[in-house]
Amino acid sequence: MTPAPALDAEAFEAHRPMLFGVAYRMLGSAAAAEDIVQDAYLRARATDARDVRSLRAYFVTIVTRLCLDELKSARTRRQAYVGPWLPEPVPTGNGDLLSPEATMAERESISLAFLVLLERLSPVERAAFLLREVFAYDYVEIARVVGRSEAACRQAFRRARLRLAEGRRRFRATAEEHRRMTVSFLKAAGEGDLEVLVALLAEDVVAWMDGGGRRPGTARNPIAGADRVARFIAGIVAGSAQWSDAGRIELAEVNGELGVILRDPAGAPAGVVVLEVAGGCVTAVRAIWNPDKLTRFVRPAPASSS
Repeated sequence: MTPAPALDAEAFEAHRPMLFGVAYRMLGSAAAAEDIVQDAYLRARATDARDVRSLRAYFVTIVTRLCLDELKSARTRRQAYVGPWLPEPVPTGNGDLLSPEATMAERESISLAFLVLLERLSPVERAAFLLREVFAYDYVEIARVVGRSEAACRQAFRRARLRLAEGRRRFRATAEEHRRMTVSFLKAAGEGDLEVLVALLAEDVVAWMDGGGRRPGTARNPIAGADRVARFIAGIVAGSAQWSDAGRIELAEVNGELGVILRDPAGAPAGVVVLEVAGGCVTAVRAIWNPDKLTRFVRPAPASSS
């Protein structure tokens, strides 16, 4: 008996970056997304190639369904998470996750601010919204992926859009304004200039510090208000060598926006900070200190000279 032909491994690898993008947007975790994509690869390799009409559609279906299962358990784990939970940040300046030709929807959907917003949605709403708005799936395709009726998927998308509307940015800062505000914020923080810091912050600014219980001194609740945020930031800076050493501060593209990477004396990532800017001021500060979420910012080991 002739064995069934397996799906081509090279075909899956050609789709891997796109599939990682689907999984990462669904989960907000690069580590979990990589595991999901690898699991999808193993499942795809065990599939009879004769049963697959569209490789892309089949791969996306496997990944999305695995993500739906993962989200059910992930939300339970996050209830026990110490302090605010933020998505795992990823570098995007290398073009792997966001190409230079990425659409506005693709770029927005990977920002830390938007990934946090997506937490408002149920797993099916999240899948329907992302597949429709980011990956341009029609409702027939979405229904096949999530295993619901076309009408149910339309309703899920409408609910998702309504739930996200309030928090979506109405006035997105330009890249130039975002850079200017980030540089000014770093300068004021490094100099401990509370007056300038307060002036840069919106009155209702909120700061989230995700340490996962791994970083001493990290706030375990969001901090609200310009004065409180400014004083907290100044306190962190005063006790941190990273902020006083320009060589340990990098500006780089993080989740499609300018971010700040702080490094320890050995060059290992100590934290990632991304500001949300709107209306000429900083409206949100998101800082990730949990070392488990910083692995993608580890510098590659230097090539051996031998």
